[in-house]
Amino acid sequence: MTSVPRWDYVGEGLVEEQLPTVPWPLVQSWVEQAAAMVATRPDLHEPTSMAIATVDEGGRPDVRECLMRFLSPVGPGFVSSRHSAKAAHIAATGVLATSLTWSPLFRAIRFRGPAVEIAQDEVDAYWGERPWGSRISAWASRQSHPVAGRTELEAAVARYAAQWPDRGGPDDVPIPPDWVGYRVVAEQVEFWSGRSSRLHDRFRFVREGAGDMATVGIWTWRRLQP
Repeated sequence: MTSVPRWDYVGEGLVEEQLPTVPWPLVQSWVEQAAAMVATRPDLHEPTSMAIATVDEGGRPDVRECLMRFLSPVGPGFVSSRHSAKAAHIAATGVLATSLTWSPLFRAIRFRGPAVEIAQDEVDAYWGERPWGSRISAWASRQSHPVAGRTELEAAVARYAAQWPDRGGPDDVPIPPDWVGYRVVAEQVEFWSGRSSRLHDRFRFVREGAGDMATVGIWTWRRLQP
């Protein structure tokens, strides 16, 4: 194997005294801090990029990167097509695992739990915020399905662009009937903070009752070895 560069992690770490009694304040703080640093950290790209892991009907894991488009005390969420592989996996198993990783900050958060659909009004509101080109491409792509070539995709984009030209409004392009949002209902939340010599800090919160990441009295946590 070709030799690869090694970096020592020089993160600030995370200690017990910094942990809230529930995971939500720290989730919210880390996400907001990452978003705020984009303007001054050229090495920090797409702070809402989120790995999404599902399991198919045969029990085989599958993972891909999506952008986190929703975040609430229930858990993080994203948008997809009902034609996608992840939608099929969610329909079959009903569970998700996701992670947000900010390598330049030596931080990551993992979430595990059931998958639920996001309310249609929230999905509709987000759709109106997407750039016109992104809305057109959502119509042109049958997500996760084979295509003969890029020419076929570009031809579909051209057809829909002619049908719904860009007039600068949020309702220029209707929402596709297969457009859907999913959220992981956090049952486990793990915080990772990189440290020198790979002696990282890991804390896992586990929900033991009904509620969300902001509900007091239902979460326990333990430090995990790195």
